[in-house]
Formats: sequence, C-alpha cells, structure tokens
Amino acid sequence: MSETTESLRKKIDRANELQSVVRTMKTLAASNIGQYEKSVSALSDYYRTVEMGLEVCFREIALSFPAERPGQKNSGYVAAVVFGSDQGLVGQFNDIIADYAVKKLAALPDKARVWAVGERVYSRLIDAGLPLIGLFTVPNSVKGITPLIGQILVENEKFRNQDENAELYLFYNRHKTRATYEPVSQRLLPLDETWRRDLAKNPWPTKNLPEVMGDSTETLRALIREYLFVSLFRACAESLASENASRLAAMQRADKNIDELLEDFSGSFYRLRQSGIDEELFEVIAGFEALSRSRSPD
Repeated sequence: MSETTESLRKKIDRANELQSVVRTMKTLAASNIGQYEKSVSALSDYYRTVEMGLEVCFREIALSFPAERPGQKNSGYVAAVVFGSDQGLVGQFNDIIADYAVKKLAALPDKARVWAVGERVYSRLIDAGLPLIGLFTVPNSVKGITPLIGQILVENEKFRNQDENAELYLFYNRHKTRATYEPVSQRLLPLDETWRRDLAKNPWPTKNLPEVMGDSTETLRALIREYLFVSLFRACAESLASENASRLAAMQRADKNIDELLEDFSGSFYRLRQSGIDEELFEVIAGFEALSRSRSPD
C-alpha cells in the first residue's frame, strides 16, 4: 500500500510521542542510578565500622562461629540469593546474571537451593533447572531495600537452623559505569578464614585500644548480623543500579533508532510532498498551455 502525506504525518507524530516517552525513561533511569550509587557510597563508613567491630572480636575470642575451621567439611547445605529484575526493558540483564549463577553453582560439589529476587530472573533460573526455594519482589526505591533484606535474613536464618555451617552465596550485577555492569558473586557464609585472620591483624587506627563489652559471643553474633545486612544491602543496591544502567542503555539505543526512523519518515514525507507539489505545478502549467492554445487564433 502506497504511503500518503497524511499517513506519514501520523507516523511521524507517533514516533515523536514514543521518543518523548523513551527520553523520559532515560531521565528516570539516570536519576535512579544516582540514588542507588549514593546509597552504596553511604554504606562504606558503616561497613568499615562493622568491620572494625569484627576485628576486635576476632582478636579477643578464640571462637570460630560461624567461620570455617581448618579441615571442616561443609554439611552439604548450600543456599544462594540471585538478584534480578521484575520489569522489562532491561536488555540482557536477567540472562547475564542467571547464566553466571548457573555456571558458578554448577561448579560447587553440593547442589544449591536458590532464592530469586525478581520474577524474570526466577523464570530464567527455573528454566535452567535450579531448585528454587523462594521468590522476593524487587524494591523500586532505596527505601524498599531494607524490608527486602529483612525478609532474606529471616529466610536464611530458618535455612541455617538446619545447619549453622551451611554456605550462603550472593549473585548480582555490579554497576561499573553509567551504562555498563558485570556479574559478580560473593560467599557470605561461612566467613572466610583468611579474611578473618587478615582482619584480626589490622592495626587499630588510634592509641586507645578497644575491648568487647558484655558477652563476646553475643557481640560477635550481632556484628555478623550487621555484616550480612550491609553485604546484602550493597548487593541489592548494586543490582538496582545495574538494572537502571541496562535500561538506560536500552533507552539510548531506542532513542537512536527512533531518530533514524524519524529521519527516514521525514525524508519520505518531504519527497512525497514535493512530488505532489510538482504534479500540481505540472497540471497548472499543462492547463495554462491548453487554455492558451484554445484562445490562440487559427
């Protein structure tokens, strides 16, 4: 079916409306990246405080809870949290982290049971044949991260009641630049023995040496809970920043494609309009010439 100037004008108007939506989404994605980046940055000081508390506990008590003892064998319980997305327009965000998690978990000697954060990554992991034991909704703001982490910690506590030496892994996309990210993993539990030893050797930053007040075991347990909270919070914020980075990249591609489409539509529109004008001019000239001939004397 041949195009008309009217049909092309409608297509141009629709493309302009779509481009307006795309650019709004680009702005929102860029703004969201900023808030999640700030939340990750704000965690740094708190994480360091928790780390210093653990440093003191590791120095003062000869307790391995819940870190590995040399030669200690894992009970066979392995759990993992995979952070994904609930929404579309994020490119390969879910595929990348799902493929990465499947590959890493397949290398473990024991089969892991997985909690998925996000319906889309949940479906992707189900298709890969992983045993899913839970689904969490992805928060849509920084304020929504804390309730999510609380839910994950409660479920993890139930899981670890079966064996306190069970392993816990995190899988998420870590934000790199404004529009790029990479999949990463972290083993949260049991605490890494090398990390514990290195932490205990760190020099204290002041001359006033600290000491653990109250029950050392309870203090250590409380600090480990905070360590888990901070680590999970940071992973979630990084994942959300990466999700918006992926959406930003997708919207940038869409914006570019719409620009090219508008250029094609506009070119076709002006060519068609010029063709119509030329035809009208030819008709006027032909009519004028015919009229002139009819009026000329024989």
